[in-house]
Amino acid sequence: MTADADSRRDLLVVVPTYNEHDNLADLVQRIRASEPEADVLVVDDASPDGTGKLADAIARNDPHIHVLHRLGKQGLGVAYVAGYGWGIERGYQRFVQMDADGSHRPEQIPALLEGLSDADLVIGSRWVPGGGIVNWPRHREWLSRGGNIYTRWMLGIPIRDATGGFRAFRRQTLDGLALGEVASQGYCFQVDLARRAVRGGFRVVEVPISFVERRYGDSKMSGGIVAEALWRVTAWGVSRRLRQIRDVRWRQRRS
Repeated sequence: MTADADSRRDLLVVVPTYNEHDNLADLVQRIRASEPEADVLVVDDASPDGTGKLADAIARNDPHIHVLHRLGKQGLGVAYVAGYGWGIERGYQRFVQMDADGSHRPEQIPALLEGLSDADLVIGSRWVPGGGIVNWPRHREWLSRGGNIYTRWMLGIPIRDATGGFRAFRRQTLDGLALGEVASQGYCFQVDLARRAVRGGFRVVEVPISFVERRYGDSKMSGGIVAEALWRVTAWGVSRRLRQIRDVRWRQRRS
């Protein structure tokens, strides 16, 4: 690609995939319809159902579609970091991340980008006024609501949907999040980036979205993902409180 073409690169939509063959073509078509100038990067973890091959076929017919093949299933967080790195190396300035299963509606990407006009990170939120869920089982709803309440309380971050994975970033935000240090996965990866953004002084806003339960394929939710989120958020929260105690004692000794 020429230098002039490189200079026009602006928006990259990063879509990690693992066994999403039945969802991918429709998703990519809807992204392209919603944001015709955006590029889409499919980050496939060697899906045994042929998702990667399908992504290659789509990319051959559309120069806006790119595919990053990885050697195996290494986790959502690692896939996103790899996708961000790919885009940063190629000069993209704005990034959207979204799930491949249809739960995030591409038609709502413009709302995230509008929010990004005066923010550093925009989170598509289910739990702010105007947001919501469609066809979700009750236990999933309460797991998400409860997890986010616990996260706000433990980490002291003013975000109602810290586990939400439909997001838009500025490049400068990603540059400031020390992505090489992020080891968390699943929902915990989303919480990790949100807390890093708040701690780094970036402006984080939430815009309402409708979250839709997948129609095809199996959910990636597991007990291990929930357990990782619980223990990491707890560890981060305890560490935060210990720092607060040390700061109070230090100020008392200084006074």
